[in-house]
Amino acid sequence: MARKVLVLGEIRDGVHRNVSFEAIAAGKTVAEDGEVVGVLIGKQVAHLAEEMIHYGADRIVIVENEKLEQYTSDGFSQAFMAVVHSENPDGIIFGHTALGKDLSPKIASKLNVGLISDAVAIENTNGQIIFTRPIYSGKAFEKNTIADGTIFATVRPNNIASLEKDGSRTGGIGSLSVDIKDLRTIIKDVVRKASEGVDLSEAKVVIAGGRGVKSAEGFEPLKELAAVLGGAIGASRGACDADYCDYSLQIGQTGKVVTPDLYIACGISGAIQHLAGMSNSKVIVAINKDPEANIFNVADYGIVGDLFEVVPLLTEELRNLT
Repeated sequence: MARKVLVLGEIRDGVHRNVSFEAIAAGKTVAEDGEVVGVLIGKQVAHLAEEMIHYGADRIVIVENEKLEQYTSDGFSQAFMAVVHSENPDGIIFGHTALGKDLSPKIASKLNVGLISDAVAIENTNGQIIFTRPIYSGKAFEKNTIADGTIFATVRPNNIASLEKDGSRTGGIGSLSVDIKDLRTIIKDVVRKASEGVDLSEAKVVIAGGRGVKSAEGFEPLKELAAVLGGAIGASRGACDADYCDYSLQIGQTGKVVTPDLYIACGISGAIQHLAGMSNSKVIVAINKDPEANIFNVADYGIVGDLFEVVPLLTEELRNLT
């Protein structure tokens, strides 16, 4: 069954987030032989349209407005709903990011349709689209489908592989003028507390520290290892509560959910709340002095030892390999 699917492109610091391209791949599965229409919302974002086409979108609709320079749910919902009314899609795909988690329920409510959130896999079975999503903090998975109406879902970053980039692909690029009004929220300034470098939620490698790092300075060896591996720094809630790092780095049930190719847990005991945020990582390496630490129960590889001895040795060996 051919469907028209809208995919929201997500932009950060003037470039696409990887989840934009993963959402296009998800949109292709939902559309079957139909059309994937990328949607770009913001101020001066038209130059990013072709990249979405190179990653599989068939056509792009751009909504530009001065009031859309920073994300607000009021502004972006007005812009996206205008695209929905113009395109009348059969499906909608967002990334399951902070933006997607905030905007998708509002759009679903306005359309009076169901929403499948945090999908980690999508399959097409005899024309029926089936979404797999984790439940009970990742201890189990359920399969959902939408029997009737608009198919609307958000996809977890780093779980659905994007299509291979094809610079020769072409597609239509159009714009839609939308009058953004009655904004209840105006962003005056954005202060970034997260560390510079790789985006934690999209990183292929994550080096995470817990209370075992003992201090803010204790994260320095982890940062060196992350730099060698091209990874991002994360933390357990215990490390954040102890003021070793900012809460923007927190991974777990009340923090970010990450699914990197490699997750190295340093000085993390493995509380169930933390495991909820990282247990679906492809390969988990645990470094801990306590051989009975719960983190070893989910780790693929475990190193019993002092992280301040193990991490520098590991960093040096990896440097020698590059």
